Amino acid sequence: METNVHTEEKQRKREKAVSNIETKSFLVIVVLLTVMIILSGVLSYIIPQGAYARTETDLIIPDSFILGEVKGIAIWRILTAPFRVYVSEDALTIIMISVFLLVMSGVFNLMDKTGGIRIFIGKTMRKFSSKGKLVVCITTLVFMLFGSFFGLFEELVTLLPIVIMFMLSLGFDTMTGLGVCMMSACFGFSAAITNPFSVGLIPEMATDSGLSFSVTDGLWLRILFFAFVFAAVCGFLLLHIRRITKNPQKSLSYTIDLKKRESLQTQLSSQPMEEAKERRIFKVFAIFFSVQFVLLILIASIRAISGYAIPILAVSFLVGGIVCGLLVCDKKSAAFRYLGKGALSMLPAVALIALASSVKLVMVEGGIMDTVMYYVTEYLKDKNPYTCVILLYFLILLLQVFIGSASAKIFLIMPIILPIAASLGISPTVVALTYCIADGFTDMILPTNPVLLIGLSIAGVSYGKWVKWTWLMQLFLFVCTVLILLLAVAIGY
Repeated sequence: METNVHTEEKQRKREKAVSNIETKSFLVIVVLLTVMIILSGVLSYIIPQGAYARTETDLIIPDSFILGEVKGIAIWRILTAPFRVYVSEDALTIIMISVFLLVMSGVFNLMDKTGGIRIFIGKTMRKFSSKGKLVVCITTLVFMLFGSFFGLFEELVTLLPIVIMFMLSLGFDTMTGLGVCMMSACFGFSAAITNPFSVGLIPEMATDSGLSFSVTDGLWLRILFFAFVFAAVCGFLLLHIRRITKNPQKSLSYTIDLKKRESLQTQLSSQPMEEAKERRIFKVFAIFFSVQFVLLILIASIRAISGYAIPILAVSFLVGGIVCGLLVCDKKSAAFRYLGKGALSMLPAVALIALASSVKLVMVEGGIMDTVMYYVTEYLKDKNPYTCVILLYFLILLLQVFIGSASAKIFLIMPIILPIAASLGISPTVVALTYCIADGFTDMILPTNPVLLIGLSIAGVSYGKWVKWTWLMQLFLFVCTVLILLLAVAIGY
């Protein structure tokens, strides 16, 4: 009896959550974010404070800017920013994203430890093992469509662990899984067709500025742009697959994939469960993911609940995860242990979210965000349309470093930019296209974006490796998007 107890205890100690974060990757990102927080504080000693007046709905009132003096934020505010974000105006969002991440990690760890991932991967391998490249393109399209039409990005990262395992089972690597899931969702969000969190918000802003714009205006070019981005992502991923197929060691995730494949192979070749139990586990998790998929559709389709996507999914994952655990685990206590260990493995990522959010907090408390906006928009007023569009692009890119939320940036910038653009002969359709392009793509390279940090943490890929893998793609898209915007101005889009 005592031997069995010791054996069980050792087994518990050997259990490792499916989403453990690499220490090196964590420390590199911590250093990067700390430098950015300090830099934001230093800027407050260089740039004077200033503020626009705002309406009750937080819209900026044009021509209301008041310039102050250079004051500089207190040092203690910079040092305590990662803690004070939890009582800032963004506190609820930060807390909900953190809770969502912990719950999601717990559920996938439960699925891994109970054999759910092995069962799903085994079934999909039998069906799609000979059609790997086609599966990559189709999966990429699905994730991009969810981002482009419904504005889903953070929510789709919930599927990243299983997408990575799926790609590994097809003979690819972790980088392919990140590209198919996280990159595709983000790039689809940016190549927006009807995205309610970017394109969908601009009509209201345009009306407030005395202009006319609807989501269907300029739709043809946004559709063509989406098709172009889809082709670019597929081309990027297929070239990567061809390269690692010839020489697997060229994969930047080669080392960690050896361990993942060994674990996956061990699961796939392990002693099979009773057929009835395997069917039960498959059925339970299939129903669980079907419910989440339906929820994603409802969230995307019903505007009234779209703003509550993260809390809805967090509650759904938590309740569903507990129910699944109780149904598939022989020992009910094991279900809660798996959920708890999975959640604990993501605590470092929660710390990264706090650090990333601190950059914006320091900028806002330093009182220089509106000042930057003011100087740039004043500079735009006497420029030709081509220069104006490019400068607008760079302004949004700058704000993207500090404010990741697409809707938050729209409320900040559009009330000022739309009238200025109209006076220069630039249509709201061009402004909308410029905003969508500038808002999304760099989310996949900026270390201040919490979703990127979460994805890399889940995958166990360092930020440096990710940048090395994607920088040419980012440069290619940047050049192409600048040319597209100049073309849009030239044809009177």
